[in-house]
Amino acid sequence: MDTPIAELVNRTAHTIVAIWAADCAERVLPYFREKYPDDTRPGEAIDAVREWARTGVFRMADVRKISRAAHAAAREVEGDAAARSAARAAGQAMATAHVPAHAIAAALYAATAVRDAANTPDAGTAATRERDWQYHHLLSLREEASS
Repeated sequence: MDTPIAELVNRTAHTIVAIWAADCAERVLPYFREKYPDDTRPGEAIDAVREWARTGVFRMADVRKISRAAHAAAREVEGDAAARSAARAAGQAMATAHVPAHAIAAALYAATAVRDAANTPDAGTAATRERDWQYHHLLSLREEASS
């Protein structure tokens, strides 16, 4: 786990963390959509967590159903680790509506998707760049919220 990101998440308002998780997942969603353009479950999870962040309204049954659907999409992925991780990022982002710490998993799955999509010897560098973006993006969202 990336300790600076985890510490920042733990000091950030729940709705901001949810928006951040959705942003992280959305950045890698194209890896899934490219392979499965007709499967809307991960995208619906991202849309749903954004809706929760905007309204604060959700039913726990809906959070579970939508998150689990995105994870089911991930399980159905064959032979494409980046697409699988992208769907998992979306599922974890949705679960952030229930528990803010799920955002950390959403970001980790997103970075894993970037690494797997790079598919080169320096794929770790791509993941590190993504984690840097995630950290600075969360800082930016916190700053926007306080101004």
